[in-house]
Amino acid sequence: MPVVHIATVVPISQTVGANRIVPAVAIPHPLGNPKMDKEEEKLMRRQMVEKALNTLTTEISEQTVF
Repeated sequence: MPVVHIATVVPISQTVGANRIVPAVAIPHPLGNPKMDKEEEKLMRRQMVEKALNTLTTEISEQTVF
């Protein structure tokens, strides 16, 4: 089953063997940024989730950071 790891620390994801890795924003706010206004943050979150969903359909043969 394909999975995507949205990771705040990509090297850790690579070490544990995650195959599809999408870098996150920051450790305390992986899918957000409290410095953005509400609408900008919502758009950024949506784009990150869409990116993660798109990686599920991407054929890979080795560990990949998107």
